[in-house]
Amino acid sequence: MKRVLFVLIIYHLSLITTLAQPKSDPVIMTINGTDVPRSEFEYSYNKNNSDGVIDKKTVDEYVDLFINYKLKVAAALDAKLDTLTSFKQEFAMYRDQQVRPTFVTDADIMKAAHEAYDQAKKEIGPKGLIHPAHILVRLFSNATQRDQDIAKLRADTIYKMLKNGADWDNIALRFSDDRKTARNGGLLAWIAPKQAFQEFEDAAYALQVGEISQPVLTPSGYHIILMKEKKQLEPFDSLKASIIQKLEQQDMRDRIAEQNIIQKVLDSFGRKSKEDVLVERTDSLSAADPEMRYLIQEYHDGLLLYEISNREVWEKGAKDEAGLAAYFKEHKRDYAWSEPRYKGIAYHVQNKADVKAVKNCVKKLPFDQWAEALRTTFNPDSVIRIRVEKGLFKQGDNALIDKEVFKSNTTVTPMEGYPIDAVYGKLLKKGPEDYTDVRGQVTADYQDMLEKAWVYDLRRRYPFTVNKEVLKTVNKHP
Repeated sequence: MKRVLFVLIIYHLSLITTLAQPKSDPVIMTINGTDVPRSEFEYSYNKNNSDGVIDKKTVDEYVDLFINYKLKVAAALDAKLDTLTSFKQEFAMYRDQQVRPTFVTDADIMKAAHEAYDQAKKEIGPKGLIHPAHILVRLFSNATQRDQDIAKLRADTIYKMLKNGADWDNIALRFSDDRKTARNGGLLAWIAPKQAFQEFEDAAYALQVGEISQPVLTPSGYHIILMKEKKQLEPFDSLKASIIQKLEQQDMRDRIAEQNIIQKVLDSFGRKSKEDVLVERTDSLSAADPEMRYLIQEYHDGLLLYEISNREVWEKGAKDEAGLAAYFKEHKRDYAWSEPRYKGIAYHVQNKADVKAVKNCVKKLPFDQWAEALRTTFNPDSVIRIRVEKGLFKQGDNALIDKEVFKSNTTVTPMEGYPIDAVYGKLLKKGPEDYTDVRGQVTADYQDMLEKAWVYDLRRRYPFTVNKEVLKTVNKHP
């Protein structure tokens, strides 16, 4: 019930604000008893005629499009499409995307950043941060005793080479099993306490800058550690930007928004739900910001427009087989073509007997059933007996049909494993014999006819008026 009330509030918001419209935002039109302020029309017009739009409209040209849009929404409301669960859920999801971020303030973000910093500082403690490099001699968990002995000997040998003056970066590149870091001298990221294996941490923190450890055994193998740098955690101000950036990547804003919404629910002592809180915020934002009001209304109306258009035009037209057939019959001349088409198949088989078998399989079936019949008859499992290309071909579409049907001097590339080529179908010289031959084009034309008839009916059913004097002032006022 609350969602229904919310939808009604949003839809009638423009009416409510129009009743209190200042003279600076006069009524530009009235549609089905609802006044439309000039600012709403301007919002829609400017958004749909921005610099990136190819087919820009003048204000006068856009008026009819806008009226049709509003009439369709009125029809959707009369059909109670705004009470559908699917509509309410999708609209609430979009509304939340727009409204939830407003529950987060700069102070909230700064507080979260300070909390993250304080927690990191507590975890790091007096030990500080270290920046080590390492050379790894890897040992797997299932290593035999011989494997362990070989790894220990190898690690000791590398350590002796380093103590005798070998270049660290060169040795790391040549011998470290950690190939991700080997090219960079084995350099690891900065490490805080409890971020590495305990054996590694104990040995690393005991080193001074520039010192190299003896081989240290961890569950990953033997590490020889070089201490590059040590430091304490920097002051908050020097890390603030990076902390905030990291928190943003962790969806910090969503978490803060959720916490603040829940807090408002708790503060109401159970009188409000999360939905109530979001509705209240939506109303307050819409009242203060026309852009937000029209953006939310636009999505609300857009969802309704999609659903009603699908029912009245798109899905209705696409599934109305009888209507499509009748439309094609009446407008058949519109689909005539200047060059013939071949309605059939080009196919390739492995043995000569299948050439006739394919023809016998489909010759008594409607064209739209050929593909399934051929698949189940000849290619029902992993054994592929035939290869087929089915369609409505004009010259140039298929080399085999060009050669066999249109008698072109064309070279047909043999299909490997299917040496015998054949075609089957009929040549349509003047145009399609059935609407299914040009279904896509017929469907689009039929839907266009339904659209025009629907708009004509809407314009007769719902009253509307346009204030032409106000229309002249669109985008031409202070």
